[in-house]
Amino acid sequence: MNYRRLTPSMSLLLAFEAAARHESYTRAAQELSLTQSAVSRQVQALEQQLGLTLFRREGRQVQLTDVGRLYQREMSEALGRIRSATLQALAYQSGVGTLRLATLPTFGSKWLLPRLHDFYAAHPGMLVHIHSRIEAIDFETSEIDAAIGVGSGDLPGLISHRLHAEQLVVIASPSAAEHVEQLTPQQISEYVLLNVANNPHAWGEWFSHHGLPHRAMRLGPSFELTSHLIQAVRAGIGIGLVPRILVEEELHNGEVISPGEGIASQRSYYLIYPPRNEALPSLRAFKQWLLAQI
Repeated sequence: MNYRRLTPSMSLLLAFEAAARHESYTRAAQELSLTQSAVSRQVQALEQQLGLTLFRREGRQVQLTDVGRLYQREMSEALGRIRSATLQALAYQSGVGTLRLATLPTFGSKWLLPRLHDFYAAHPGMLVHIHSRIEAIDFETSEIDAAIGVGSGDLPGLISHRLHAEQLVVIASPSAAEHVEQLTPQQISEYVLLNVANNPHAWGEWFSHHGLPHRAMRLGPSFELTSHLIQAVRAGIGIGLVPRILVEEELHNGEVISPGEGIASQRSYYLIYPPRNEALPSLRAFKQWLLAQI
Protein backbone atom coordinates (compact mmCIF):
# COMPACT_ATOMS: atom_id res chain seq x y z
CA MET A 1 0.00 0.00 0.00
CA ASN A 2 1.27 3.45 -0.93
CA TYR A 3 1.11 5.39 2.35
CA ARG A 4 2.29 8.55 0.60
CA ARG A 5 -0.83 8.50 -1.55
CA LEU A 6 -2.95 8.07 1.59
CA THR A 7 -1.29 11.04 3.29
CA PRO A 8 -1.83 14.15 1.17
CA SER A 9 0.02 17.33 2.02
CA MET A 10 -1.53 19.71 4.53
CA SER A 11 -1.87 22.47 1.92
CA LEU A 12 -4.06 20.22 -0.24
CA LEU A 13 -6.17 19.15 2.74
CA LEU A 14 -6.68 22.71 3.97
CA ALA A 15 -7.75 23.85 0.50
CA PHE A 16 -10.21 20.97 0.23
CA GLU A 17 -11.61 21.45 3.74
CA ALA A 18 -12.26 25.15 3.21
CA ALA A 19 -13.75 24.62 -0.26
CA ALA A 20 -15.93 21.79 1.04
CA ARG A 21 -17.16 23.81 4.02
CA HIS A 22 -18.16 26.75 1.84
CA GLU A 23 -18.84 24.76 -1.35
CA SER A 24 -17.11 27.68 -3.02
CA TYR A 25 -13.56 28.09 -4.29
CA THR A 26 -13.94 31.86 -4.07
CA ARG A 27 -14.85 31.92 -0.37
CA ALA A 28 -12.21 29.29 0.40
CA ALA A 29 -9.60 31.43 -1.36
CA GLN A 30 -10.63 34.47 0.69
CA GLU A 31 -10.34 32.48 3.92
CA LEU A 32 -6.93 31.04 3.03
CA SER A 33 -5.55 34.24 1.48
CA LEU A 34 -5.04 32.48 -1.86
CA THR A 35 -6.32 33.03 -5.35
CA GLN A 36 -9.34 31.11 -6.57
CA SER A 37 -7.24 29.38 -9.22
CA ALA A 38 -4.74 28.26 -6.56
CA VAL A 39 -7.52 26.62 -4.52
CA SER A 40 -8.89 24.98 -7.66
CA ARG A 41 -5.45 23.59 -8.58
CA GLN A 42 -4.90 22.21 -5.07
CA VAL A 43 -8.29 20.48 -5.03
CA GLN A 44 -7.62 19.00 -8.47
CA ALA A 45 -4.19 17.80 -7.31
CA LEU A 46 -5.86 16.13 -4.30
CA GLU A 47 -8.43 14.43 -6.52
CA GLN A 48 -5.68 13.16 -8.82
CA GLN A 49 -3.61 11.86 -5.89
CA LEU A 50 -6.58 10.04 -4.36
CA GLY A 51 -8.18 8.97 -7.62
CA LEU A 52 -11.53 10.39 -6.42
CA THR A 53 -13.99 12.98 -7.68
CA LEU A 54 -14.65 15.17 -4.66
CA PHE A 55 -16.60 17.98 -6.34
CA ARG A 56 -19.08 18.28 -9.16
CA ARG A 57 -18.57 21.41 -11.22
CA GLU A 58 -21.69 23.08 -12.58
CA GLY A 59 -20.69 26.25 -14.39
CA ARG A 60 -18.99 28.44 -11.81
CA GLN A 61 -20.50 26.50 -8.89
CA VAL A 62 -19.02 23.47 -7.14
CA GLN A 63 -20.87 20.88 -5.08
CA LEU A 64 -19.55 18.01 -3.02
CA THR A 65 -20.07 14.52 -4.35
CA ASP A 66 -21.22 11.81 -1.95
CA VAL A 67 -17.66 10.58 -1.49
CA GLY A 68 -16.52 14.19 -1.15
CA ARG A 69 -19.02 14.76 1.67
CA LEU A 70 -17.83 11.61 3.43
CA TYR A 71 -14.21 12.69 3.07
CA GLN A 72 -15.04 16.18 4.37
CA ARG A 73 -16.69 14.82 7.51
CA GLU A 74 -13.74 12.63 8.42
CA MET A 75 -11.17 15.26 7.39
CA SER A 76 -12.82 18.04 9.43
CA GLU A 77 -12.66 15.88 12.56
CA ALA A 78 -9.01 15.03 11.90
CA LEU A 79 -8.02 18.66 11.31
CA GLY A 80 -9.91 19.65 14.45
CA ARG A 81 -7.85 17.16 16.47
CA ILE A 82 -4.63 18.53 14.96
CA ARG A 83 -5.61 22.10 15.85
CA SER A 84 -6.58 21.00 19.35
CA ALA A 85 -3.24 19.22 19.82
CA THR A 86 -1.39 22.35 18.66
CA LEU A 87 -3.35 24.55 21.08
CA GLN A 88 -2.59 22.19 23.94
CA ALA A 89 1.12 22.21 23.13
CA LEU A 90 1.20 26.01 22.88
CA ALA A 91 -0.72 26.39 26.13
CA TYR A 92 1.62 23.98 27.91
CA GLN A 93 4.73 25.72 26.58
CA SER A 94 3.58 29.26 27.42
CA GLY A 95 1.85 28.46 30.68
CA VAL A 96 -1.14 30.50 29.45
CA GLY A 97 -4.36 28.76 28.47
CA THR A 98 -7.03 30.28 26.23
CA LEU A 99 -10.64 29.13 26.12
CA ARG A 100 -13.11 30.26 23.47
CA LEU A 101 -16.48 29.89 25.17
CA ALA A 102 -19.90 30.43 23.63
CA THR A 103 -22.72 31.21 26.03
CA LEU A 104 -26.30 32.37 26.00
CA PRO A 105 -26.21 36.19 26.16
CA THR A 106 -28.37 36.69 29.25
CA PHE A 107 -26.79 33.80 31.14
CA GLY A 108 -23.39 35.25 30.33
CA SER A 109 -24.22 38.77 31.51
CA LYS A 110 -26.42 37.86 34.49
CA TRP A 111 -24.67 34.81 35.94
CA LEU A 112 -21.27 34.05 34.39
CA LEU A 113 -19.55 37.43 34.09
CA PRO A 114 -20.25 38.57 37.68
CA ARG A 115 -18.45 35.43 38.89
CA LEU A 116 -15.66 35.17 36.33
CA HIS A 117 -13.22 37.22 38.42
CA ASP A 118 -13.09 34.24 40.81
CA PHE A 119 -11.89 32.03 37.97
CA TYR A 120 -9.16 34.50 37.02
CA ALA A 121 -8.11 34.75 40.66
CA ALA A 122 -7.67 30.98 40.80
CA HIS A 123 -6.11 30.73 37.30
CA PRO A 124 -4.25 33.99 36.64
CA GLY A 125 -2.52 32.67 33.51
CA MET A 126 -5.70 31.76 31.64
CA LEU A 127 -7.99 33.75 29.36
CA VAL A 128 -11.66 33.11 28.57
CA HIS A 129 -12.96 34.72 25.40
CA ILE A 130 -16.75 35.05 25.63
CA HIS A 131 -18.86 34.68 22.47
CA SER A 132 -22.61 35.32 22.74
CA ARG A 133 -24.62 32.70 20.88
CA ILE A 134 -28.32 31.87 20.82
CA GLU A 135 -28.28 29.23 18.13
CA ALA A 136 -26.69 25.79 18.49
CA ILE A 137 -22.92 25.68 17.97
CA ASP A 138 -21.40 23.71 15.10
CA PHE A 139 -18.05 22.78 16.60
CA GLU A 140 -16.82 21.45 13.25
CA THR A 141 -17.09 24.77 11.42
CA SER A 142 -16.52 27.26 14.25
CA GLU A 143 -13.47 27.94 16.39
CA ILE A 144 -15.46 27.64 19.63
CA ASP A 145 -13.91 25.26 22.20
CA ALA A 146 -16.94 24.84 24.47
CA ALA A 147 -20.41 26.27 24.99
CA ILE A 148 -22.94 26.81 27.73
CA GLY A 149 -26.43 26.12 26.44
CA VAL A 150 -29.87 25.08 27.59
CA GLY A 151 -31.82 22.04 26.51
CA SER A 152 -32.52 18.40 27.27
CA GLY A 153 -28.88 17.30 27.19
CA ASP A 154 -29.42 14.88 24.29
CA LEU A 155 -26.41 15.88 22.19
CA PRO A 156 -24.94 12.95 20.22
CA GLY A 157 -21.21 13.17 19.66
CA LEU A 158 -20.64 15.80 22.37
CA ILE A 159 -19.64 15.66 26.02
CA SER A 160 -22.12 17.45 28.28
CA HIS A 161 -22.10 18.35 31.97
CA ARG A 162 -25.42 19.29 33.58
CA LEU A 163 -24.99 22.56 35.42
CA HIS A 164 -28.35 23.75 36.62
CA ALA A 165 -31.96 22.60 36.39
CA GLU A 166 -34.04 25.42 34.98
CA GLN A 167 -36.78 26.78 37.24
CA LEU A 168 -39.28 29.13 35.63
CA VAL A 169 -40.87 32.00 37.57
CA VAL A 170 -43.56 34.47 36.59
CA ILE A 171 -42.39 38.08 36.80
CA ALA A 172 -44.36 41.32 36.66
CA SER A 173 -43.73 45.01 37.12
CA PRO A 174 -44.65 46.26 40.62
CA SER A 175 -46.77 48.94 38.91
CA ALA A 176 -48.53 46.52 36.57
CA ALA A 177 -51.05 45.38 39.16
CA GLU A 178 -51.85 46.03 42.80
CA HIS A 179 -51.07 43.25 45.27
CA VAL A 180 -49.45 41.23 42.50
CA GLU A 181 -48.07 38.78 45.06
CA GLN A 182 -51.63 37.59 45.68
CA LEU A 183 -52.57 36.85 42.08
CA THR A 184 -53.86 33.36 41.41
CA PRO A 185 -52.75 31.36 38.35
CA GLN A 186 -56.16 32.08 36.81
CA GLN A 187 -55.64 35.83 37.30
CA ILE A 188 -52.10 35.66 35.90
CA SER A 189 -53.41 33.93 32.77
CA GLU A 190 -55.55 36.99 32.01
CA TYR A 191 -52.50 39.24 31.49
CA VAL A 192 -50.57 39.73 28.25
CA LEU A 193 -47.97 36.94 28.35
CA LEU A 194 -44.48 37.73 27.05
CA ASN A 195 -42.21 34.93 25.85
CA VAL A 196 -38.69 34.20 24.61
CA ALA A 197 -38.29 32.88 21.07
CA ASN A 198 -35.94 30.01 21.97
CA ASN A 199 -38.40 28.61 24.55
CA PRO A 200 -41.83 28.96 22.89
CA HIS A 201 -43.39 26.18 24.99
CA ALA A 202 -42.67 27.76 28.40
CA TRP A 203 -46.14 29.19 28.93
CA GLY A 204 -47.63 25.92 27.74
CA GLU A 205 -45.72 24.12 30.48
CA TRP A 206 -46.92 26.67 33.02
CA PHE A 207 -50.58 26.39 31.96
CA SER A 208 -50.38 22.58 32.06
CA HIS A 209 -48.75 22.67 35.50
CA HIS A 210 -51.67 24.73 36.86
CA GLY A 211 -54.38 22.82 34.98
CA LEU A 212 -55.38 25.80 32.86
CA PRO A 213 -56.68 25.45 29.27
CA HIS A 214 -54.09 26.47 26.66
CA ARG A 215 -56.75 28.21 24.58
CA ALA A 216 -56.98 30.84 27.35
CA MET A 217 -53.40 32.04 26.73
CA ARG A 218 -53.07 35.68 25.67
CA LEU A 219 -49.63 35.52 24.10
CA GLY A 220 -47.98 38.89 23.56
CA PRO A 221 -44.68 39.93 21.98
CA SER A 222 -41.81 37.47 21.65
CA PHE A 223 -38.19 38.44 22.38
CA GLU A 224 -34.92 36.98 21.15
CA LEU A 225 -33.10 37.77 24.41
CA THR A 226 -34.35 37.07 27.92
CA SER A 227 -32.79 40.37 29.03
CA HIS A 228 -35.07 42.21 26.59
CA LEU A 229 -38.11 40.41 27.96
CA ILE A 230 -37.14 41.42 31.50
CA GLN A 231 -36.90 45.04 30.39
CA ALA A 232 -40.32 44.78 28.74
CA VAL A 233 -41.79 43.45 31.99
CA ARG A 234 -40.23 46.32 33.92
CA ALA A 235 -41.83 48.71 31.44
CA GLY A 236 -45.25 47.21 32.16
CA ILE A 237 -45.81 45.69 28.69
CA GLY A 238 -46.89 42.34 30.12
CA ILE A 239 -46.02 39.44 32.39
CA GLY A 240 -43.04 37.18 31.67
CA LEU A 241 -41.98 33.63 32.47
CA VAL A 242 -38.21 33.38 32.85
CA PRO A 243 -35.53 31.22 34.48
CA ARG A 244 -35.09 32.34 38.10
CA ILE A 245 -31.30 32.22 37.75
CA LEU A 246 -31.51 35.08 35.21
CA VAL A 247 -33.67 37.44 37.26
CA GLU A 248 -32.36 37.11 40.81
CA GLU A 249 -30.91 40.64 40.83
CA GLU A 250 -34.15 42.28 39.65
CA LEU A 251 -36.18 40.32 42.21
CA HIS A 252 -33.78 41.27 45.01
CA ASN A 253 -33.89 44.96 44.04
CA GLY A 254 -37.67 45.00 43.72
CA GLU A 255 -37.52 45.94 40.03
CA VAL A 256 -39.84 43.03 39.25
CA ILE A 257 -42.10 40.91 41.45
CA SER A 258 -42.78 37.19 41.22
CA PRO A 259 -46.32 36.14 42.13
CA GLY A 260 -46.43 32.53 43.30
CA GLU A 261 -43.96 29.67 43.23
CA GLY A 262 -41.76 28.69 40.31
CA ILE A 263 -42.17 25.52 38.31
CA ALA A 264 -39.53 23.03 37.22
CA SER A 265 -38.77 23.32 33.52
CA GLN A 266 -38.06 20.38 31.24
CA ARG A 267 -34.72 21.99 30.35
CA SER A 268 -31.36 22.35 32.08
CA TYR A 269 -28.16 24.32 31.50
CA TYR A 270 -25.18 22.34 30.20
CA LEU A 271 -21.50 22.82 29.49
CA ILE A 272 -20.88 21.07 26.18
CA TYR A 273 -17.84 20.43 23.99
CA PRO A 274 -16.55 17.88 21.45
CA PRO A 275 -14.49 14.97 22.81
CA ARG A 276 -11.35 16.21 21.02
CA ASN A 277 -11.27 19.28 23.32
CA GLU A 278 -11.56 17.35 26.56
CA ALA A 279 -7.80 17.49 27.22
CA LEU A 280 -7.45 21.25 26.71
CA PRO A 281 -5.87 22.58 29.94
CA SER A 282 -7.99 25.74 29.85
CA LEU A 283 -11.20 23.76 29.41
CA ARG A 284 -10.31 21.33 32.19
CA ALA A 285 -9.65 24.22 34.56
CA PHE A 286 -12.80 26.09 33.57
CA LYS A 287 -14.97 22.96 33.83
CA GLN A 288 -13.73 22.21 37.36
CA TRP A 289 -14.30 25.81 38.42
CA LEU A 290 -17.75 26.01 36.83
CA LEU A 291 -19.00 22.75 38.37
CA ALA A 292 -17.78 23.91 41.78
CA GLN A 293 -19.62 27.22 41.34
CA ILE A 294 -22.87 25.50 40.42
